[in-house]
Amino acid sequence: MKCPFCQIDNDKVTDSRASEDGVAIRRRRECLGCERRFTTYERYEPITLKVVKKNDVREPFEREKIRRGLEKACWKRPISDEQIENVVGAIERELYDRFDDEIESGALGEMVMDQLRDLDQVAFVRFASVYRQFKDVRDFVDELQPMLQQPPPAQRDRPENNPR
Repeated sequence: MKCPFCQIDNDKVTDSRASEDGVAIRRRRECLGCERRFTTYERYEPITLKVVKKNDVREPFEREKIRRGLEKACWKRPISDEQIENVVGAIERELYDRFDDEIESGALGEMVMDQLRDLDQVAFVRFASVYRQFKDVRDFVDELQPMLQQPPPAQRDRPENNPR
């Protein structure tokens, strides 16, 4: 494995464990050239799933596209890389569990929004504004209306608001 810092192909694995989602092996490595550390993930090569775009063009599913979209939506929010990786892993697992070979891009976008809605409301609105191509403030309000009708997360978690 080439070091991402000095490009030397000589490293040692210092730690190896399964990722939280169980879909990959996380390895911490140390470059024997520059002595810097980096992380790699080893995962199985899945069956190629195609994403059907609005114009009927089919592209291979790329988990990195999902990750980049989430990173942009979560920019400057209190969300760790590990949380983003967990969301990407959950989406990927659901895709391979529910779909054989193709998924509509709209269904994929809704899956991402469902995950973001639970993770961070600001990141959700950021993603939704791009994904749904909001034209004006009314579009924001329409998207936020269902969320505004729910009690804030701190109140939802109180026992008196969760009848059993």
